[in-house]
Amino acid sequence: MRLGILFIYLSMGPFYASAAFALEDRLVVNSRTLAEDDFLRGNTTAGTPVTLSGNLSGPEGVNKLPVVILLHGTDGPGSGAVWAWERFLNSIDIATLSLDSYTGRSLTQASTDQSLFGQFTQIYDAYRAADALADHPKIDTTRIALMGFSRGGNAALYSAMTRFQKTFGPSKGRIVAHLPFYPACNFQLVGELEVADAPIREFHGTDDDWTPAAPCRSYIDRLAAAGEDATMTEYKGAIHAFDSPRNPARFTDSDNQTSRNCMRTEVDGKLLNAATGRPFSYSDACVEFGPSSQYNDAAATAAQAAVKAFLEEVFGRN
Repeated sequence: MRLGILFIYLSMGPFYASAAFALEDRLVVNSRTLAEDDFLRGNTTAGTPVTLSGNLSGPEGVNKLPVVILLHGTDGPGSGAVWAWERFLNSIDIATLSLDSYTGRSLTQASTDQSLFGQFTQIYDAYRAADALADHPKIDTTRIALMGFSRGGNAALYSAMTRFQKTFGPSKGRIVAHLPFYPACNFQLVGELEVADAPIREFHGTDDDWTPAAPCRSYIDRLAAAGEDATMTEYKGAIHAFDSPRNPARFTDSDNQTSRNCMRTEVDGKLLNAATGRPFSYSDACVEFGPSSQYNDAAATAAQAAVKAFLEEVFGRN
């Protein structure tokens, strides 16, 4: 999914009736770019500092707002899913921080070369964004949720892991919910069943050929069996980016990469290709090209209703 298609969905008109926004700020987030092995090994002094920013918006006339941090996919900060959820959540009195993890790193997209952006980079970014929100007078940082899409969904999901939160997690803001949308779950990480005391709600299309649903179903089922508050909602016939009005027709880009057939296993702080036992690379034979995406109105509408009910329960009403 490339940024060049941005004007297609903008020209379609509003996804729903938009709210009046009294809160509209650019928030600066000081983060770091860590190598995957440094992150997995918990090396807190590694990496290169980077200054990120995000669009903070919210409804008119409401103070101490709960907030959802929105994490884009490899298509970049112009993500149609981020655009749509920002407006929907603001319309139900929830603030959003649409975090841009790319511009500060001189990236526009990584769909065609996913090696440009680390698997766990957005987890660290999300933690730092939660801290950055703590100083904003209109935000209630005891009520923060993480919602991410595709690669951003990976961050929304695996940021719940206890080992990552203990090492890198926010010191000010409190993350109370995780909402990953169609993440890649074909990972075997050390301690993956040990997660924080915050509910996980995963959403996926059954026919997703970019990040298939089956590995996520397996992971969520194992979390639930371990006693964690984790559920997965699947939408029959929906594919990748089903909640993004950016692609009203099925869209396939032969240059986009998918690691759908790659299982990655963590060993001694490195991600290995489980089939070869060697460090995983996007040049591995399991990496393919040409996955699809398409907006699905029925699935998107159902997901909105489910998220609204869930966040009303987690956040409580203002």
